[in-house]
Amino acid sequence: MGSCFPKQLERRKAISTERKALRDLHQSVGEDFPACAYRPPDRKNWMAGINPKKPFGQCQTMSIYKQLVTGTRVLDIRVQKDRRVCHGILITYHIDVVIKDIKKFLSETKSEIILLEIRTEYGHQDPPDFDKYLVDQLGETISELLPKRIICVWKPRNSPSPEAGAPLWNSVYLNDDWIDTDLPSTKFENNLKCLSEQPPISSRKFLYRVENTVTPQADNPIVCVRPVTQRIHEFARLFITECFCRGIADRLQIFSTDFIDEDFVDACVAVTYSRIDHGKA
Repeated sequence: MGSCFPKQLERRKAISTERKALRDLHQSVGEDFPACAYRPPDRKNWMAGINPKKPFGQCQTMSIYKQLVTGTRVLDIRVQKDRRVCHGILITYHIDVVIKDIKKFLSETKSEIILLEIRTEYGHQDPPDFDKYLVDQLGETISELLPKRIICVWKPRNSPSPEAGAPLWNSVYLNDDWIDTDLPSTKFENNLKCLSEQPPISSRKFLYRVENTVTPQADNPIVCVRPVTQRIHEFARLFITECFCRGIADRLQIFSTDFIDEDFVDACVAVTYSRIDHGKA
């Protein structure tokens, strides 16, 4: 234990330095991007006026239904062999709860589209026949092409991936560049770098996700997700501002976060509406 505390003090100093760098950048450039002041009058139906081709999107405290009503349109769900939703060592409800909330939301809306990513959690076995379960449960709402209202990406660990043309998408159609760090400026700049290397949305054949998250590290004896998340969560609008400043806003497609809130949703919706104003929705 003698070497643990110096490492933690060193990490805390690095985190403080990186947060100061982001705050200095925020003070310098603000958060001014096209339509940044826009607030959707109805977050539950924010897609109704945009005729979307591909959806935007978002560890959470809200139910799946509440997340959808708040404006989330991309769900990242992890499961284990018994079809219970899990994340690491945390195990929660059966996947039926997720499906029920999605169906409830779809029954109450007409224009909203959901990207549902379901994967087998690391270290777990695939639920048997889970692809058939998803198709049976989601039925006519899923399809490889719009105007169906659910795009369902199924990412098993050992079972065969969905084939091209099947109702479920396989993981090659949803990409990201996740890095394992709890340092906010490191993650912020890496997100910008990786996003800048992507082709514009109009010319790529896959969905690309940027994660406005940092990850608790195993060498910390006390790991609390939410305080770690807050190190970068507050800089979501700054990230979008930087995307416009650096000329890469046309690459930003899915923007996700832990503990989603209304301001994060509003920022994402504002980007969508800024594209409508410029004829690039």
